Amino acid sequence: MQKHLSNNINFQKLKDLKLSDIKAMSADLKHIHLAWHEWFFLILAGVVVIGGIVWLCLPKPVEPDYPVVEVETVETDNVNIYGEYVGRVNAHQFVEVRARVEGYLEKMLFDEGTYVEKGQTLFIIDPLLYKANVESAKARLNKAKAQALKAERDLNRIKPLYEENAASQLDLDNAVAAYETSHADVVIGEADLTQAEMVLGYTSVKSPISGYISERNVDIGTLVGPGGKSLLATVVKTDTVRIDFSMTALDYLRSKERNVNIGRKDSTRNWDSYVTVTLADGTEYPYKGIVDFADPQVDPQTGTFSVRAEMPNDQRELLPGQFTRVKMLLDVRENAVVAPSRSLEIEKGGAFIYVVRPDSIVERRYVEIGPEIGNNTVIERGLATGEKIVVEGFHKLNPGMKVKPVVLANDSTGK
Repeated sequence: MQKHLSNNINFQKLKDLKLSDIKAMSADLKHIHLAWHEWFFLILAGVVVIGGIVWLCLPKPVEPDYPVVEVETVETDNVNIYGEYVGRVNAHQFVEVRARVEGYLEKMLFDEGTYVEKGQTLFIIDPLLYKANVESAKARLNKAKAQALKAERDLNRIKPLYEENAASQLDLDNAVAAYETSHADVVIGEADLTQAEMVLGYTSVKSPISGYISERNVDIGTLVGPGGKSLLATVVKTDTVRIDFSMTALDYLRSKERNVNIGRKDSTRNWDSYVTVTLADGTEYPYKGIVDFADPQVDPQTGTFSVRAEMPNDQRELLPGQFTRVKMLLDVRENAVVAPSRSLEIEKGGAFIYVVRPDSIVERRYVEIGPEIGNNTVIERGLATGEKIVVEGFHKLNPGMKVKPVVLANDSTGK
């Protein structure tokens, strides 16, 4: 009964509340409702943050440890193929100055080792005997001319007499014979004089070419000529020299396989075979020589054939007779595929290279190799331009393995 009485009292209090009081209480209740929503979102944000921290603290999955290899992009290039040989420098012209007539050497009109011009007088041989021969030939010629003149006059007198039957046929024949003989003697006399003058000219020994002359081989007063020493000196033309060397028959066959004719100019090529030589101090001579001759036959004793190139030598840096190392351009391989020699592996089955595919998988590629030029090797078959090959680290690889390729710094085509 007390409980009932209490409820009545509470109800009575609610009845006594004013409308304004009820609105105020409603506003307070609404404020309390919004505060709970804020607490909900705050708790939710805290759960998200804690979950993120826990996710970050979880251990990351371990990536596979792929081998790191250095790669290079395959390119094409014009490759010069050279051969190296032992050569000898020879003068373009080497002429021996000899005495053509016998006599005592009277004068030497040059300085040994200097440059002499063609036609310059070098030696004088005693000319007295040969001058006498010239004078004697002149006298015989004059005598022959006088006899020829007399014979001509006799013939001119006999002809009218013969026509008038005042002279016999025999007289006419003798006159004609005398005329023809005397004119023949004149021709012989002229030839003898020419020969005598020519022999006299040989007493003045002249240089046959322009070049540098050696030291004299005889002294003044020495008997020279056919009965004595004939070699007086030598003249060498060295502004152009010849480089002579030998090539093997195998070199010849290889050049023919590439349609290269050594020693011949070919208008279908944009290059010609040339040689360079090494000086005594190990430096390379700055000029090149064009190969202009190759012996058409092989020496059966050595299995080689001779090749020659001409080279300018204005400064006389190359001396005739010296040996030198010759480097000759044998061929030019245009647009050849080249690869670093260090990327090649050689085994019984052949040579192979590791190629990295676009998916970073390596494959063992067998290739046909050509000549080795410097640090690179020509690849005849097996590689294509733009492929990437392993140049470092391939010793730890197996075919089908995935790798981590690193492009070399000097490989500008790598991506």
